[in-house]
Amino acid sequence: MRRLFAGFAILAWTTLAADAQPRRPAFVDASETATGLKLEMRYFGGNNFVGRRIDGYEAPVCLLTREAAQALAAVQRDLALVGLGLKAFDCYRPARAVAHFVRWARDVADQKTKQAFYPEVDKRNLFRDGYIAARSGHSRGSTIDLTLVRLADGEELDMGSPFDFFGVRSWPSDRSVSAEARGNRMLLAAAMRLRGFRPYDKEWWHFTLRNEPFPETYFDFPVR
Repeated sequence: MRRLFAGFAILAWTTLAADAQPRRPAFVDASETATGLKLEMRYFGGNNFVGRRIDGYEAPVCLLTREAAQALAAVQRDLALVGLGLKAFDCYRPARAVAHFVRWARDVADQKTKQAFYPEVDKRNLFRDGYIAARSGHSRGSTIDLTLVRLADGEELDMGSPFDFFGVRSWPSDRSVSAEARGNRMLLAAAMRLRGFRPYDKEWWHFTLRNEPFPETYFDFPVR
């Protein structure tokens, strides 16, 4: 009984300690740095492949390292010259959120979001195919998921597949999407590369700052 009580005490202390972690000084609210950045923080709500709010998201805020936010601000300024801007879907991602994804992926019986997010992919293969991983670059604070919008009305440009769609159609190299969507993907990638971000070959929306300040550190403070 004492061991059981001690185990619960340790678990409770660990949970409280994790929840109490403050935002690191190296992180900033990207919407305050990149003027005009639009936000649709998908993991704060239920419109995502898990179907519910994700652990660690306590506010719809886009946190990034200062370096990544400043580079993003430069992209935003560049795009504004042609009447476009950026909308972010996810920024810094706590490690506990990644653990939530892993638990969901291992529960193969939960298929409620399959039609919307992975209709052509077997959930048992999400790890093998690189759509879910035990660690995410987002937890290092310099990776962002985003798309292009028109400044005039805030409407998203056609990218050929929705954000977080698991399948070949989301690969930047996929040729099955329309010429317009391919062009928009190329425009987004070119704008991000110009300011020091590198793309991911299985997600048109995913970019990481090349010279990220914390290449080996995975943070777990909550988004708030």
